[in-house]
Amino acid sequence: MRCPYCKNTKDKVVDSRTAADGTSIRRRRECDACGRRYTTYEKVEEVPFFVIKKNGTRVPFDRDRIRNGVVKACEKRPVSAEQVDALLDDIEARINEMFDKEVASKFIGNMVMDSLQELDQVAYVRFASVYREFKDVNEFVHELRRIVERESDGKA
Repeated sequence: MRCPYCKNTKDKVVDSRTAADGTSIRRRRECDACGRRYTTYEKVEEVPFFVIKKNGTRVPFDRDRIRNGVVKACEKRPVSAEQVDALLDDIEARINEMFDKEVASKFIGNMVMDSLQELDQVAYVRFASVYREFKDVNEFVHELRRIVERESDGKA
């Protein structure tokens, strides 16, 4: 570490503790040359995570993009903001567990649909109709029939 006052590279740590947010370590240092003290913070380096889109381009992972789609699908449904946040937390945690640097948007979309299907079937159909780009009413009806059949089989 370089002293911000005299630029000397020799110092000693006089105090070290977890920062208030819990995501970094606060270190109080004293320069061996000038004797002045200064504070540094140490935190885990966040590696950028990318999403591979349908056309093959890579874009940075953006939780808010997923949130926007889920919120639109859940509009005027009995789904609370806390439930949406929990759904997003779960999806993000599973993605981080399964992938290191990049994930296909198709995988994320399928995870969202699976989660929405458990949370609210109307929201699921809304999301699926946009995500799967239903071309006509027949595709919409086919998806609804699939849901009704699963319910009648006791799988929903």
